[in-house]
Amino acid sequence: MSYTDAFLKSVLARSKVIAVVGVSLNPVRPSYYVARYLSLRGYRVLGVNPGHAGAMLFGEEVRGAIEELPAEVDMVDIFRRSEAVPGIVEDALAHLPGLRTVWMQIGVENAAAAAAAEARGIDVVMNRCPKIEYQRLHGELRMGGFNTGVISSKL
Repeated sequence: MSYTDAFLKSVLARSKVIAVVGVSLNPVRPSYYVARYLSLRGYRVLGVNPGHAGAMLFGEEVRGAIEELPAEVDMVDIFRRSEAVPGIVEDALAHLPGLRTVWMQIGVENAAAAAAAEARGIDVVMNRCPKIEYQRLHGELRMGGFNTGVISSKL
């Protein structure tokens, strides 16, 4: 899976409401700090986790299922095992008319679910993190000494 920087940047630029499936309320868990980072960058972040349903996270109520999300969700960020992805994508396709992107976190891949989403015109990103990609594409990782391959006048 290879994604151009232009493609990833366009996905991140057009996305406004992100559902983080498998979000944790524990601040040391990756799903929490990725969701927090995205919310601090201006995205509306909606958590989905039946174990935390009803709790508040970044000013939004955590939902117990995808079916409880508002229609304006345009990206689903999946923090679940690869074998759980087909059901998540199926629910997202059925209940989210504004869906434009299915994003699977680092280590999460499912070719069949990706093909189902792409067949419906949905963009798919697998085995990547939107937080890392946002930081890389906007020059934020350079401040930590990483060579991002993105040339910018920002330090």
